[in-house]
Amino acid sequence: MDWSGWATFGVAATAVLTAVIVGAQLAGLTRLDIPLMLGTLITGDPDRARFVGFFLHLVMGQFFALFYAAGFAQLGRSGWLLGAGFGLIHATIAGAVLVPLLPTIHPRMATERAGPSSTTVLEPPGLLALNYGWSTPLVTMAAHVVYGAILGAFLQVR
Repeated sequence: MDWSGWATFGVAATAVLTAVIVGAQLAGLTRLDIPLMLGTLITGDPDRARFVGFFLHLVMGQFFALFYAAGFAQLGRSGWLLGAGFGLIHATIAGAVLVPLLPTIHPRMATERAGPSSTTVLEPPGLLALNYGWSTPLVTMAAHVVYGAILGAFLQVR
């Protein structure tokens, strides 16, 4: 497996993915704020949460890059197109399974069943994070396809 490529390009791909999603949020295409969502797992202060959440997202991206590298190694090939396909699968699983499960463990996120007396500060993302805007699934799919394409283009199969 390409350990040096994983260490370098996992961070780079995650930084680009995060930049795409934050840029889309700042452009008004989505209300999804991944650094805030992740950071509020640890702290209730929104400013600190964004800072902490950015680094949590980098760590998670590095973890997922390990699976991409292992997948490329198992297949005996890599490439931007294969990586983009991995990214599409990754985004689909994250949006359909992981993100909707987040309210079950997140101390500051409401669940789908939370009533009006809920004291949580974040609304539940819902399936494919659609509660954060209709274009959110498109933004997250595009960001993950770019993430996978970067990893596929730069990770070497040995």
